[in-house]
Amino acid sequence: MISTALERCPRCRRTPGVVDAARSAGRYEGSLREIIHAFKYEGRRGLAVPLAAMMRTAGAPILAGADAVVPVPLHPWRRMRRGFNQAHDLARYLRVPVASALWRVQATVPQTGLTSAARRRNLRHAFRVNPLASGTIANRTFVLVDDVRTTGATLEACAATLKAAGAKEVRALTVAVRMRRLNDSNDPNDSNDPNDPNDPNDPNDPNDPRAGTGA
Repeated sequence: MISTALERCPRCRRTPGVVDAARSAGRYEGSLREIIHAFKYEGRRGLAVPLAAMMRTAGAPILAGADAVVPVPLHPWRRMRRGFNQAHDLARYLRVPVASALWRVQATVPQTGLTSAARRRNLRHAFRVNPLASGTIANRTFVLVDDVRTTGATLEACAATLKAAGAKEVRALTVAVRMRRLNDSNDPNDSNDPNDPNDPNDPNDPNDPRAGTGA
């Protein structure tokens, strides 16, 4: 398992984040990467069960005392084309109540080539609180759930949205973390990989006409 301190590059560690604590079950490489690809891009949704089991083991301190887990939402276009939200599938098996507390309201422009600051700006207005859940957030502790973490920009944006609505604490738990070099600007935000040939339906793909339109 990999904790927040190891997930972040030295430059990022010097910048306080909104996420209070984070953990990943492993690195996004080798067999784990292949399994995540099969789960996410080939629709092998049954893999959510063993992947969530890994998350429960590695993330026990993150899940302890949490009021609910919150899947990182997909934009409706991506959810419709993929047919499922991988984060929600994982959250269902973490043995903590699931709260669909966030909506993704913007299909953001491609993150590839953006600096960390630009990635944060790109996601600044991408999320909003689900109106049906707005009265259940104040003074509660949540764990954001996603499949892969890269820069943490998406998780930070989600955490900021929850905290603006009154959340007491926001943690994060992912299956894997993509280890990055300081000068690596070609990795996309978190679980989205616009350069991945296995994901032709990714609206972060610069060739997708919906990328950046907010449609």
